[in-house]
Amino acid sequence: MSDTQHPSPPVRLTEFSHGGGCGCKIAPAILSRLLQNSVLPMIPPQLLVGTETSDDAAVYQINDSQAIIATTDFFTPIVDDPFDFGRIAATNALSDVYAMGGTPLFALAIVGMPLGQLSEESIRQILAGGQSVCAAAGIPIAGGHSIDTLEPIYGLVGIGLVHPAQIKRNSAAQAGDVLILSKPLGVGMLSAALKKGALSAEAYAEMVRYTTQLNTPGTALSQLPQVHAITDVTGFGLAGHLLEVCRGSGLTAQVDFAAVPCIPEALQIAQSGTATGASPRNWSGYGHEVVLPAGFADWQRNLLTDPQTSGGLLITCAPEAVNDVMAILQTQGFGQAAVVGQLQAGPAQLRVV
Repeated sequence: MSDTQHPSPPVRLTEFSHGGGCGCKIAPAILSRLLQNSVLPMIPPQLLVGTETSDDAAVYQINDSQAIIATTDFFTPIVDDPFDFGRIAATNALSDVYAMGGTPLFALAIVGMPLGQLSEESIRQILAGGQSVCAAAGIPIAGGHSIDTLEPIYGLVGIGLVHPAQIKRNSAAQAGDVLILSKPLGVGMLSAALKKGALSAEAYAEMVRYTTQLNTPGTALSQLPQVHAITDVTGFGLAGHLLEVCRGSGLTAQVDFAAVPCIPEALQIAQSGTATGASPRNWSGYGHEVVLPAGFADWQRNLLTDPQTSGGLLITCAPEAVNDVMAILQTQGFGQAAVVGQLQAGPAQLRVV
């Protein structure tokens, strides 16, 4: 036997994850059962947005012109590079502030790390990645909490500010509104391929590019009164988060599948039959509220239910505001934003054409 010492292979962060990124969210059907009897004993009038419509963040009014946005988001690794993981988790956490139409003020870090199995340098890189995103957003990480865990967990508490009249709830959409999606779908597909070692370097770069792109247009969109509702697309997929808009607003959504933007390699992966474990869980939770056309393929359904980590903004606006919305998105680097459908009077459901 040779005495040559071979270095141990590097630790892959995704090896710790039973489900990475927003794909590790509790399935919508289970979450609904867990929360069905959860009722606040008192709701102060200053609490403008709470849990009633599964909105992106809580909003609490402090005076006539200011309301505080509070949100938290954290998850297990979706990529192996520690710095990229920190960046993605932080971008995802701040997205909820932008989705409410707000401006971030500061963040608190949520850190859980397997100290005996992950190097201190890797943990430092995760934290540095999160810090780099907050610096790009112009805010400090002002504190946080850390524990020793079996899986790496990282995320943020995000605190933001918004004018009470400019809050963009997911329940304020109107019949006739146009649906606009700011980022392409497919992050879940790419993460599934990455975990199998089957993702190209080019697709990985695309995945990181989209998942670290801050949803900053939400702040500017809040200034447009004809933008009625905004939410971000994350772990429940496009179908799931659009259904939250439909339920909250009491409307039917019609989506043109051919118009939905997708990351090219993710589209190929979907067509090959690959799906994340979260896709069927998502479908089992809300599939009864979705009407699919005859011949709609399983891979198409898997894209609609694909869990997005740090996904795009889903915006509803009056038809005459579409050009203004698209101009804001394109100016801020969201060149693949697209009109994907419309909201109509009718029962709370999604119809795909």
